[in-house]
Amino acid sequence: MFTELNWPGFADLTLAALLFLCAAAFLAGAVDAMVGGGGLIQLPAILLVAPGGAAIHSLATSKVASIAGTGAAAWTYARKTPIDWRAAIPMAAVALLGSLGGAVFADALPSGVLNAVVLAALVVVGVYTWRRPDLGSVDAPRFARSAQLLAMLAGGAVIGFWDGIAGPGTGSFLVFLLVGLVGYAFLHASAAAKVVNVATNIGALVFFVPAGKVLWGLGIALAISNAAGSVLGAVVAARRGSGFVRRVFLTVLVGLLVSLGWKVAAAG
Repeated sequence: MFTELNWPGFADLTLAALLFLCAAAFLAGAVDAMVGGGGLIQLPAILLVAPGGAAIHSLATSKVASIAGTGAAAWTYARKTPIDWRAAIPMAAVALLGSLGGAVFADALPSGVLNAVVLAALVVVGVYTWRRPDLGSVDAPRFARSAQLLAMLAGGAVIGFWDGIAGPGTGSFLVFLLVGLVGYAFLHASAAAKVVNVATNIGALVFFVPAGKVLWGLGIALAISNAAGSVLGAVVAARRGSGFVRRVFLTVLVGLLVSLGWKVAAAG
């Protein structure tokens, strides 16, 4: 089905491998819709079944699937929980620009160093969230409106840049920024994070599509699966509330820590 893609490792893609990738994309969409971190599942799955392919193609194709998933999740959240659009849209705009910049430098930056920095950040985020059981249970704004928007813009730009480089945990970092710094409840943070995550995926694709890095056949198949999983994840999160989302958030952080810790140890 995908022999016309002309990319090493995908010319011989079997039906079993395609089904595996679609299942991984579905699970990634569900997890990502709730707390972020779906890239921890989806991108490694693509790399696993295509060991001969270039990582940049895996990343670009994964972004096609992710934008469908984040878009579906954002739409589902918008129907079920309030979203602060006046803050989310400007944050999304700067995150898009940050992601575009990250995509441009995706091949040039030292991923080993970046992985170590993000690993340390994840430890801090995890410990902070775990030691504060009431964090994110209700909306508790920590700043005046102007200062809150400034914090969201700055954080969105930095996290967007990381997403463009292919950094894992983008959605989780967005959720934590909105909960730990801004003062959102976990449920509302997840909803706003999906709006911003749509923009970071668009920003990366602005570079990847003209550069010819996307495998469209595979990307569309994974996009359908990811979007279906995202709708399910958003519905579950909206029904179960912030307490449930917090527990999933901590679980995903542990997974991210193990994955990045392995990469950093292997690089060392």
